[in-house]
Amino acid sequence: MLQSTLFGKTQKQPPRDEVSLNARLLTQAGFIDKVTAGAYTYLPLGLAVLNNVKQIVREEMAAIGGQELLMPALQPKELWEKTGRWTDPGPEVMFQFEGRSDRQYGLGWTHEEVITPLVKKFVSSYKDLPLYLYQIQDKFRNEPRAKSGLLRGIEFSMKDLYSFHRDEQDLEAYYQRALQAYLRIFQRCGLEAIVTEASGGSFSKYSHEFQVLTPYGEDVIYHCVQCGYAQNREVTQLMTGAACPKCDGSIAEGKAIEVGNIFQLKTKYAVPFKLEYVDADGTSKPVMMGCYGIGPSRVMGTAVEVHHDDRGIIWPESIAPFRAHLLQLGSSSAVAKRALLVYHKLSSRGISTLFDDRPDVTAGVKFADADLIGIPYRLVVSEKTKANVELKPRRGQTSTLVNQTKLLAALKGKGGELGKQRNVS
Repeated sequence: MLQSTLFGKTQKQPPRDEVSLNARLLTQAGFIDKVTAGAYTYLPLGLAVLNNVKQIVREEMAAIGGQELLMPALQPKELWEKTGRWTDPGPEVMFQFEGRSDRQYGLGWTHEEVITPLVKKFVSSYKDLPLYLYQIQDKFRNEPRAKSGLLRGIEFSMKDLYSFHRDEQDLEAYYQRALQAYLRIFQRCGLEAIVTEASGGSFSKYSHEFQVLTPYGEDVIYHCVQCGYAQNREVTQLMTGAACPKCDGSIAEGKAIEVGNIFQLKTKYAVPFKLEYVDADGTSKPVMMGCYGIGPSRVMGTAVEVHHDDRGIIWPESIAPFRAHLLQLGSSSAVAKRALLVYHKLSSRGISTLFDDRPDVTAGVKFADADLIGIPYRLVVSEKTKANVELKPRRGQTSTLVNQTKLLAALKGKGGELGKQRNVS
């Protein structure tokens, strides 16, 4: 991608109307644009990151048997009346309105009321179970505190997986598989998530959240510094400095961002929708359900909150919009020719590259923009580099001069190691 034609530009200063760090950096670096509080347009750079997160999610969902579908965001009142959630929590959470012929609709903030009757049409026997269905879709929430950028939106991207089982034993086994898949997803996205016990709210008696420690988090968790056992503040019986109930470690308090959660719904939604199956002995039984949520947009915002410094974003390699950021310094024909040659070589080898070919921009501005945007590797072609290329990791402090052969090998061989590191400033 040529930066001279890239839609969306960097800004000299962060937006004054944004409070959260992720929104300030993502807007200033040209990844998102705010339409209204809690709703953003993803510009090309931002959409590339979001799609990379979604791809990781899809790969891990496929690994545990998930089948992808897409359900409507627009949902009729009748489905929500069956579970009582049209009025409780009702408009406190859901955007509700009237369409033609006095029909009432809402915008989905979750999809149990749609997926359950859908599965009822196709599941009737024990031979049809288990079943794992998921979607990635924008959801809507009448959020009163839409001030945290991508972390708390009124419109946000969500992956919701629903599992269907014959009994609690099978549900529990899959629940643990999903838990491990979630840990892999967050690790691949460059986040160190802690499995945290929490209340199940309106869904179930208990649940597990996936919390990422950061000084910028809105949640508070109590966690063992040795074994990682954790509870969130609303349900905890733990105290700072107390002994961990699971090991000999001590309990610490920390701010965190929730990036995912999982629930054992059991028969909560099967009963009102009469979702049943006939077992091998001929008896009819309710289907057991689980649900598992991850917010790709929230993961993207959390990555920025965790991975940054005073110059800008530091993207984990696995979700960065490009692998390399090539800067052409100087406008001589020789420099321009060498820079273009490097760009074509990188592209032909499958190394995604943003090429800063802007002719009327100073070196200082290009360096500042590269740091702000945060692509993992900065490459420089100039009069000083001659036939070589200056290579500098965004996460590092020093640069090295390499020939083009070594450059290709270095960029091909780095893997995702830097994405596993944490950088909190």
